Amino acid sequence: MAYDYDVLVIGLGPAGMAVSIMASEMGLKVCAIEKHNVGGECMNVGCIPSKALLRISKVRHGVERLGEYEMEQRPLPATLKPFDMIQKHLDYISEKKTMGMFKKVEMVYRKGAAKFVDAHTIEAGGKQYSAKRIFICTGTRPSAPDFPGIDKIDYLTNENIFKLDKVPESMIIAGGGAIACEMAQAFQRLGCKVSMIIRGPRLMRREDPEAVDVLEQSLIQDGVTILRNQKPLSLMPHNGGIRMITSDGVEVDADHILLAAGRAYDFSALNLDAAGVRQNPEGAISVDKYLRTSQSHIYACGDCNGYAQFSHAAMHQGMIALMNCMAPLFMKKDFKKFVVPWTVFTEPQFSRVGMSEDELKAKKFRYEAVRVNYGDYGAAIAEHVEAGFLRALISPLGRIYGITIVGEGSGEMINEWALAIQKNIRIHDIMMLQHSFPTMGFLSKRIGENWMMGKMQSPWLKRICRLFFGK
Repeated sequence: MAYDYDVLVIGLGPAGMAVSIMASEMGLKVCAIEKHNVGGECMNVGCIPSKALLRISKVRHGVERLGEYEMEQRPLPATLKPFDMIQKHLDYISEKKTMGMFKKVEMVYRKGAAKFVDAHTIEAGGKQYSAKRIFICTGTRPSAPDFPGIDKIDYLTNENIFKLDKVPESMIIAGGGAIACEMAQAFQRLGCKVSMIIRGPRLMRREDPEAVDVLEQSLIQDGVTILRNQKPLSLMPHNGGIRMITSDGVEVDADHILLAAGRAYDFSALNLDAAGVRQNPEGAISVDKYLRTSQSHIYACGDCNGYAQFSHAAMHQGMIALMNCMAPLFMKKDFKKFVVPWTVFTEPQFSRVGMSEDELKAKKFRYEAVRVNYGDYGAAIAEHVEAGFLRALISPLGRIYGITIVGEGSGEMINEWALAIQKNIRIHDIMMLQHSFPTMGFLSKRIGENWMMGKMQSPWLKRICRLFFGK
């Protein structure tokens, strides 16, 4: 059967961009369908604008610490409009940088949602397009928890928070994950009074408690209020804003409430049944280890398959899926064998890769935890970034199982450790690698040194060293 295209991509977020651009550069005939904006959530309402807002807030916070402003929280000057600044940069990135990458791709852009007609045919904008291989890269959407009164108020999510015309005087944030923490710090530092409400006793409940404590302390020092072990019992409009009453009876008034409590799958418009594409019990699209759906010529990459909801994971999956669709079976790659590092871009940053202590204990792996503190490193003290630590989980023979870093520059440092875990590079190799000094990355070398010094406490190793020294 003859098809219109070799490759058809649905959604141009990080995964869809990777597939489209790579496939077109390989000489394949590619069609890409995007109903909103190129770049998906990451570029338009996620990673990029949130990091820009964090940078603006960090600069203002630094100025305050230098005494240029009074230390009490106060809104930004009216002349400074952070959301306008961010949007101008996003427009430039989209129009001048990103769109130029699709010169070899036929775009079906902003002509409506894509819908399966059959397993090889998609309809969008009143036209049908057929392809030999189809890649679903549609992402997810923010979920709206069923809080009492949520239907009676206007609420914010990451989809509309960057469209505010000014920094509000107050905000409630429902959630305690990465997005919630980043936005809490950014808005608090921009002069907004932030109250976070979380169901459990601490933020980022699945992560290392000691590392989370460092992050929580930073937020509290900034002025963020954390309401623990509570949930919204009632939400209602109040004086042009929101009034929340919590399950503990705490009453909080604010200009806005931001919902940052998870992601939801929505494939209703896509008509997956027409293509015979199955979903798992959680609602994500089911894929095998090669990212194939229940139809072997249809792949699902990125957030829509529910595996790892990070932009870099989506890009990587797009690349792997495209390679797998062309490779013979013995050359196909299992996408789950590639480690996924991640970072929360607060100050201090919080990064992790590999297995956690709970996972290692469940698997009954032998390991030791080796830790170095930022506060014991002269460069960190001199730069006034001494909050935080690096903890490595290492086997008795030096295999690196997992890393947690909370501290300055951890988002850059974690990549070295991700490579080490993926390529099974041992801790002594990290120790023997010269690290530029005095960078924060030098702490990674110190982990290796501390591990080796621990080994040197063995009496038989000391005897061997003495024997060789005597020669």
